[in-house]
Amino acid sequence: MSPHVLLAIPLLPLIAGVIAGLFGRQIGRAGAHTLTIAGVAISCALSFYVLDQIYFEHVPVYDGTVYTWLVTDGLHIQVGFLVDRLTALMIATVAFVSLCVHVYTIGYMADDPGYQRFFSYISLFTFSMLMLVMSNNFMQLFFGWEGVGVISYLLIGFWYTRPSATFASLKAFLVNRVGDFGFILGIAAVLHYTGSLDYRVAFAAAPHIASQTLPISSLHTWPAMTFICVCLFVGAMGKSAQVPLHVWLPDSMEGPTPISALIHAATMVTAGIFMVARMSPLFEYSDGALSFVLVIGATTALFMGLLGVVNNDIKRVIAYSTLSQLGYMTAALGVSAYGGAIFHLMTHAFFKALLFLAAGSVIIGMHHEQDMRKMGGLAKHMPWTAATFWVGALALCGTPFFSGYYSKDAIIEAVHASHRWGATYAYWCVLCGVFVTALYTFRMIFLTFYGPERFRSQEARAIPAEATPSFERETEVHEEEEGHAEEHDHHAASGDHGAAPHESPWVVVGPLVALAIPSLVIGALTAGVVIFGHYFDGSILVLPRNDVMHEVAAGLHGPLWLMFALRGFVSPVFWVAVAGFLTAWIFFLWRPSLADAAARALGPLHRLLVQKYYFDWINENIIAAGARLVGAGLWRGGDQAVIDGAMVNGTATTIGRIGGVLRLIQSGYLYSYAFWMIIGLVVLVGWFLLPI
Repeated sequence: MSPHVLLAIPLLPLIAGVIAGLFGRQIGRAGAHTLTIAGVAISCALSFYVLDQIYFEHVPVYDGTVYTWLVTDGLHIQVGFLVDRLTALMIATVAFVSLCVHVYTIGYMADDPGYQRFFSYISLFTFSMLMLVMSNNFMQLFFGWEGVGVISYLLIGFWYTRPSATFASLKAFLVNRVGDFGFILGIAAVLHYTGSLDYRVAFAAAPHIASQTLPISSLHTWPAMTFICVCLFVGAMGKSAQVPLHVWLPDSMEGPTPISALIHAATMVTAGIFMVARMSPLFEYSDGALSFVLVIGATTALFMGLLGVVNNDIKRVIAYSTLSQLGYMTAALGVSAYGGAIFHLMTHAFFKALLFLAAGSVIIGMHHEQDMRKMGGLAKHMPWTAATFWVGALALCGTPFFSGYYSKDAIIEAVHASHRWGATYAYWCVLCGVFVTALYTFRMIFLTFYGPERFRSQEARAIPAEATPSFERETEVHEEEEGHAEEHDHHAASGDHGAAPHESPWVVVGPLVALAIPSLVIGALTAGVVIFGHYFDGSILVLPRNDVMHEVAAGLHGPLWLMFALRGFVSPVFWVAVAGFLTAWIFFLWRPSLADAAARALGPLHRLLVQKYYFDWINENIIAAGARLVGAGLWRGGDQAVIDGAMVNGTATTIGRIGGVLRLIQSGYLYSYAFWMIIGLVVLVGWFLLPI
C-alpha cells in the first residue's frame, strides 16, 4: 500500500483547515466550505479505498515510518502509520461521518459570522482524529489525543461571547487534563519497561511485562501490566467520558450542533474506546484492569442513561444517550469483546450523528428552540426530519434488523457470557439500560414530534400546567438555575418563535438521509463478518480463555446476521425495550398527567437525577473549592512567605543590610583607606611569618 495514499488521508483535511482558517476572508464562505468539504471528501474516498484494499484485496498490513522526528538517548520518536483492518474501519467511519457533518454545516451555520472559522476547526478536528487512529506508536497517538482535545476546546467554546460556552470549554479541557495525566503515566510506564514507544515492541513485550511487579511500598507491589492498563484507561475515561470523568460531555452541547454530532459520533469520545481496543495485547494480560474497565463501563451505561429521562433539552438528552452507549462499548472492552465494542462504535457513529443532526434540523425548524416542552406535533411539519429521527431512534434502542441491534445486543450477550469479576453486576446494568434507553428515546420522540402543538406563540409564552406536569417543571427550574442558554443567540434575537415550524433545506436533510441508510442496514451487512467472523484477526488480540464472542456465536447456524436478528424477538432484551417504549407512551403521550404521580413517588430519586447525582456540585464546591484553598495556602505560605519573602525579598533585604554595613567603611578619605591597607598588610605578613 502506497504511503503517499496514507499520508493524503490526514493531510488533506489539515491543509484545507489551515487555508480556511488563515485565509478565510480572502476565499470567502463558499471557498471555505468548498475547500474543506473537498479535502474531507477525498480523504473519505481514499479511506474506503484503503478498507477495500485491506479487506477485499488482502493487501498486507502497512506498518511503517514516514519520518523520524527526534532521536534522543537511543529513543526514536517517529511519525508512522499502522494500517490494518481496525484502522481501515475506523478511518472510513471517521471520514464518512465527518463528510456528512461538513455538508450539513453549510445549512446550519449559514448565518453565523464565524462560518470560515468553524469549517477550519472541524477540518482540523478530523485531521487530529485520523492521525490518532492511524498511528503506530504512542507518541503519535498522544499527539492526536491532545489534538482532538485542543480542537474540542475551541469548538465547544465557539460562541466565546457566551459565558456558558467558555465555562463548558474550560470544563472539558480541565477534566480531560485529569484523564491525560493518567494516560501519560501509562505511556511512561510502557517506555520504562520496553525502552520504546512503538506498538510492535510494546505488544511483543506484553508477556514479559505481565511477569513484572511495581513496588508501591516496602511491603506491597502491584502487577506492572495492571498499573499500565489502568493508567491508560484513566485517559480513556476522560476522552470517552466515563464515570466520574463524564461531567464535561453534557456541557459540550454549548457548541454548535454539527460539532456535537462530530464529537459524540466519530471523534473525541470514540478515541478512548479505540485506544483500549488497539491496546488489547496489553489489556489481555491484566484481568484486574479488565474488571475495572467492565465495572466503570456498566455503571456509566445505566446511571448516565437515567439522566436523559429527566432532561428537557433535546440535545442534552442525546448527549446523555452518548454517555450511556459509550458505557456499553466500555463494558464490551471489559469482557474482552473488543470487536463488539468497535462494531458498536461504528454503528453508533452513524445513528448518533443522525440523531444529533436531526435534532439540529428540529432546532432550525423551531427557530432555534431546544426545549422539547415547547415542541410537539412536528412530524407533519417536518416529515423528512421525523422519519430519519425514527430510524436513528430505533437503531439506538436496539430494534431487530436495525444497525444498533446487532452491536448492542451482541455486547449484552457477551457480558452475560463472561465469567470475569464484576460481570454479573455489569449484565444487570446493561440489561436495565435497555429499558432506560427506550424510555428516554421515545419520550424524546413523543414530546418533539407528536402530541399537542405547543410551539404556538401564545403557548410558548405560557405552557399550561396540565401540559407540563410537575415532573417536568422541576427540571425546568433546575435548568434555569444552571443558566442554560438557547443555542444561536444571534439567531434567537431575530427569529420569530411564534412562526410555524418548517422542514429544513436539502443541504441539511441530505446528510440525514445519507446517515439513515447505514443506520438501517450497515449492521445486517457487516455483523456476520465483523463481530461473528474473523475480521479483526491480527488487529486485536483475545486470549482463548477470554473469547466470549465465540460463545455468543456458537449457537447460530446459517446466515449469522439473520439468525441473530430472529433470535432477538424472543430475547428478554427485546421485551425490556418494548416495556420502555410502552412506559414512555403512557407517561408522555397517552396520560402526561401520570408524570405528577411518578414525581411524587420517586421524590428524592427524581431530585437526585435532576441534580445529576450532584457530581457538578461536588466538583465545584468540594474539589474545586478545596483546590482553591490549597492554592491560596501555597500562595501565602509558599510563594509569598518562602519564595517572595525569604528568597527574593529576603535576599534583597539581606544584601541591602550587608551593603549598609560595608558602606560605613567607604568614608571617602584617603588616609582611612591607607590605614586599612596597612592593617591588612600587617595581618597578611603576620600570617606568613608567625610560626604555625
